[in-house]
Amino acid sequence: MSESKTEAQISLPLLPLRDVVVYPNMVMPLFVGRELSIAALDAAMGSNKQIFLVAQKSPEHENPGADDVYEHGCVASVLQLLKLPDGTVKVLVEGIKRVKILDFKDQEKFISCTFEHLEEQISKDEDLLPLALTAIKRLEKLTIVNKKLSTETINS
Repeated sequence: MSESKTEAQISLPLLPLRDVVVYPNMVMPLFVGRELSIAALDAAMGSNKQIFLVAQKSPEHENPGADDVYEHGCVASVLQLLKLPDGTVKVLVEGIKRVKILDFKDQEKFISCTFEHLEEQISKDEDLLPLALTAIKRLEKLTIVNKKLSTETINS
């Protein structure tokens, strides 16, 4: 059995996101209010504190299904979870790895997914270096004009 097939057997609770995308190494606070999403977070906290984050195609869907979310997302670690008095949840997540959904499983209170890890494709194209340097120089010029944009942001 190959490594990708072994990894595909892993199933995590699905947390559909509205108007936000989380990438690996990003730390992001999220406010969660839907029952389906809160149940997915509870399941994640009860096991390995990992959850599968995926963006919804349309934020208007209140109970998104398999056709309402993109096929690529990010496995994330739940760093902190705080239940608020109004019944919503504030959660701090950190993206770990980009993944592709293989299958959806409808649990009793939430949806879980099996997935496969995506390998990062880093281009070695020599034409990209001059483009990157040009982009950095233009962003540095923008920090002079726009005081809200700091050089620390550009350097990151």
